[in-house]
Amino acid sequence: MPRRVMQGTVVSDKGDKTVTVLVERRVMHPVYKKFIRQSKKYAAHDENNQFKVGDAVSIIECRPISKRKCWTVVTEAVADNGAA
Repeated sequence: MPRRVMQGTVVSDKGDKTVTVLVERRVMHPVYKKFIRQSKKYAAHDENNQFKVGDAVSIIECRPISKRKCWTVVTEAVADNGAA
């Protein structure tokens, strides 16, 4: 089964080897047919403590590392501004 990959923003880096990532997504409301934003926080494993608050990162699903941590930070999401 393929692993899920999500993009989000680091909102906390207080834990040792752990960051909290806020993932926002847009879904259509079933009754009003209007797009609404839903957000959820995920605890992700950061082996080298290299990511700080405000970084845009990608996380991937992995084996359970602790009670609520089953995601790993893969890489920092790069914003392409077209500059070479």
